[in-house]
Order: sequence, then C-alpha cells, then structure tokens
Amino acid sequence: MSLFTLDPHVERYLIADDGEVIIDEVHKHWAAIVGPVLQVVLAFVIAMLMFWFPAQAAWLPLAVALLIAGRAFWRILTVRMDRFVITNMRVFRVHGVFAQNIATMPLTRILDITVHKPFVGRILGYGHFVFESAAQAQGLREIRFVGAPNERGATIQKVIQRSGLRGPVRQSARSDAGDAETQPFPPNWG
Repeated sequence: MSLFTLDPHVERYLIADDGEVIIDEVHKHWAAIVGPVLQVVLAFVIAMLMFWFPAQAAWLPLAVALLIAGRAFWRILTVRMDRFVITNMRVFRVHGVFAQNIATMPLTRILDITVHKPFVGRILGYGHFVFESAAQAQGLREIRFVGAPNERGATIQKVIQRSGLRGPVRQSARSDAGDAETQPFPPNWG
C-alpha cells in the first residue's frame, strides 16, 4: 500500500445501527501543507550545497536535507490523514498516521461555533473552527484549516436545526420592508 493512498476510513466510526450517516467529510485545506512544501524546497537547496563542500564533509548538508525533508513529508502525511466529519448525529475528528485518535462531540453538546478566518485564510478560502461545548473538558475544541468555513458552519447549523435540537424557526421583521424574514438559527450562529 502506498503512503499516498492511505485514508483514515472514517466510515468505520459511524454508528450505522442507529442510522448515522456522513453529511460532510472535511479534508484539510491545501494551505495546511504550504509550510511543509517550502521545507522540501529548502531541503533540496541544502542538499545541493554538498557539491560545494569538501568531499569528506559532503555528507553533512545531505544529512541535514534528509532530516528536513523527512520531517516535511511526515507533516504532509499527518495533514492528509486528518479528517473532520459532520454526521446527522455528531461531529468528530479522526487523525493520526500509525495510531488513530478520534474526538467526538454530539450535536446536543454544541453550544457555539466560532469561525476564525485569518487574513490569508480570507484570501485562500479557509478558516479555523472553535467549538464551545456543554461539557467541561472536551476532546474536540479546534479544527484548523477548514476549507469553505462559512458553508461548513452552515451545514452544521442545518443538521442541528433539522434534528430538532434547537427551537423552531422564528419569524422576525425586516427593517427595510414589511415582509417577515425567516431566521433558521439563533443570531449568534450566523
């Protein structure tokens, strides 16, 4: 099996007997591997220095380059094996290369979702989720490098709304017209 075909196989963590289905499986945004890719380029440049070193010391830049490249490829692999999953019952994250870790939060425990979009994230289309939970200690707090964070946040809100965990859809008056506007989610969720 090739390293590039590895997949965390999130479907094995579903509670299929209770009807749990995947709504969205989120891979990390490509921006999460920019740093490691730049490290690979740096490793290549350092490896080229071996041609300018004396023959007895030529191994030194090559060894440094291999260490940097090895670390960078490991980081790329860990990003590839990290998944955030939204189901009809919960959200969970599966991550890890050799040993997999899973952190789960039932939809009933989600009190608030904060989406932080750094300046570069706004340009490239990613953000970071921070979950506030009803539990004191939680294994699922922050999910970094989420692509299309507004759409993913809306997906979670829709799943929560459809499951009946939040109150009914409210009507509110619009200030610019006399028409009523439907607000499917509490104002702090928008």
